[in-house]
Amino acid sequence: MVISMKKFIVFLCILFIPFNVFAYSSEVILGGQTIGIDIETEGVMVIGFYQINGKYHKSDLTEGDIIVQVEDEKVETLEDLSKALENNIDKNSIEVTYLRGDKEFTTDIELFLEDGVYKTGLYVKDGITGIGTLTFIDIGDGENTFGALGHEVLESNTSKMVEVKTGTIFENSITSIDASSDGNPGSKNAKFYYNHVYGDIDKNTKFGIYGNYTEEIDESNLIEVATPDEVKVGKATIYTVLEDELVEEFEIEITKINENSEIKNISFEITDPKLLEATGGVVQGMSGSPIVQNGKLIGAVTHVVTDNVTTGYGLFITTMLEESEK
Repeated sequence: MVISMKKFIVFLCILFIPFNVFAYSSEVILGGQTIGIDIETEGVMVIGFYQINGKYHKSDLTEGDIIVQVEDEKVETLEDLSKALENNIDKNSIEVTYLRGDKEFTTDIELFLEDGVYKTGLYVKDGITGIGTLTFIDIGDGENTFGALGHEVLESNTSKMVEVKTGTIFENSITSIDASSDGNPGSKNAKFYYNHVYGDIDKNTKFGIYGNYTEEIDESNLIEVATPDEVKVGKATIYTVLEDELVEEFEIEITKINENSEIKNISFEITDPKLLEATGGVVQGMSGSPIVQNGKLIGAVTHVVTDNVTTGYGLFITTMLEESEK
């Protein structure tokens, strides 16, 4: 019997009409700062189900659906949902309007009395909070557009992409790191400073999060942008935070370039002894860390290879810049 080993990756159309020409800046502000990420969703997301009186009472709702209305009351937050349900508590069934993808549906749910409390049997949430790394700020577009993460923000229970109603990036400080080991990616741990906002998130895409950077910008940290054909196998560095808010530079080795991949363009291995000692490899929270080669910004860290956590993948910076302009 032949057993093949498969690498597992964690995150960390032929015709296009009309034809788009992207005129992104040739220089951007280099990132590397750790950031807090707070996103409020459109409506309230269903993330699971629980038993009432010993059994599940599932309706047509599934994990990842977004509840936007209860009877004739609009729902944007958990508070809205709670009030709307309370206002209709005397009904045998309650009509719920929800989104699944870009389609709208309605279904009926019931409230069940357990231990003197009316319950829906639904686990729900209306926002996501986490940490990541700032990749760049483009001051050349006149809007101070930032890009971060290099991949989408997913709801952890459903693995569904989060639709942004409003969102911010804000100050945080790394307090400790749970190191990675093969088969078990680690993570950065941080203290959040919600009131010190760096910028507003406009969109969450498979190539990262983007928006307007509103904090004061140090324009001395400009770096030239590399095109994909300039990226080479060999030595490079990444910028990320291991402690507090100090951005440091660490050595990596680029082992493969894949211009045909949509996201996993740059294969790399961490070679820096200090980074390996602190993290064990690529850790969650490192997503978005800028990759620099020959004095130019070439990409951002996006994924860890879980069966060999000293290795990972990166996305071309040009992809992120193009996405920021859409």
